Amino acid sequence: MTKELFVPGRLCLFGEHSDWAGGYRRADKSIAPGHCMAIGTDQGIYANVSAHPDRFTIRSFDMHDKNIGTQEFRMDEEELLEAAKAGDFFSYCAGVGFYILKEHHVGGLIIENRMDLPIKRGLSSSASICVLTARAFSQVYNLGLTRRQEMEYAYKGEILTPSECGRMDQVCAYGETPVFLTFDGDNMGIEELSPGRPVYMVIADLEKGKNTRKILSDLNYHFVKGGGPIKERLRYALGDGNKEILMDSRRILEKGDSDELGRLMTKAQRLFDECVAPACPEELSAPKLHEILLHPDIQDLVWGGKGVGSQGDGCAQFVAKGLEEQEELIERLWNLDVRPYNLIIKASAPHVLKEN
Repeated sequence: MTKELFVPGRLCLFGEHSDWAGGYRRADKSIAPGHCMAIGTDQGIYANVSAHPDRFTIRSFDMHDKNIGTQEFRMDEEELLEAAKAGDFFSYCAGVGFYILKEHHVGGLIIENRMDLPIKRGLSSSASICVLTARAFSQVYNLGLTRRQEMEYAYKGEILTPSECGRMDQVCAYGETPVFLTFDGDNMGIEELSPGRPVYMVIADLEKGKNTRKILSDLNYHFVKGGGPIKERLRYALGDGNKEILMDSRRILEKGDSDELGRLMTKAQRLFDECVAPACPEELSAPKLHEILLHPDIQDLVWGGKGVGSQGDGCAQFVAKGLEEQEELIERLWNLDVRPYNLIIKASAPHVLKEN
């Protein structure tokens, strides 16, 4: 029996890098907890999944329907672990499969997937395929995994690979529901948010390159081992400065005030540029990002915007002034040689659900 699945990418609205920063509280309680707000994108990974007696097969196509390739593994812990550590395109699925097999002793799986999600642009394509793999095993073999359990298997599977993912990436499991995350050492709190009104956004793939591993390596070094003003500003930006912005962002989103949300994004980008970017200037100076954020041809359509994910020249995000402005913004961004994607944060009932 074949099942159809979809898992979106993850857009960090506010609070990039706060997940690993807050994780350091496990050894140093003087470090502030991390906070971020994230939501699933409208783009993601579509898949047909079915059982196989003893093989794990993945067939993948990219957003242009180009065949990325096919990989097949035996459902064997040693083989899956070796494949995960290899670090190639299929290593993420192998890492998740390793943990699922180890703890649930399931049979094999066939995943045929197609994605319209940009890869290596700060939208967590790797976390998406990991969540999809965990969900596929759960549904095919009736494991009954909760979203939190899917996220945990996805995280454990991805960190088996050479990837340096954060804990926030796997919230793509929550789909179109915006979530507020708190990172306190090894503990992660998740609260589902209820936007008061729709927010019309556009994500712009800058179609440039960035080195996420270098960004994470440099920031972690300065956060832990560095000294002087760079360390001081970095800790402030990912600690108290970030908390202030996140508390405001939560209040604003639940009110549904797009104008305030956009202006807060601009404020958050300014804080990032002043206090975080100096720790990795080669990547975080991000000339293409800043060119697009400040481009005069789009200012009449947006309330504000900022970078995405680890930042750098990956993607930009904007809060449009309305639905018509969102559509016009997409047209103008095409003319600026970037690839735009729409995202609507939908209004919901006025309540907050908690899952700990």
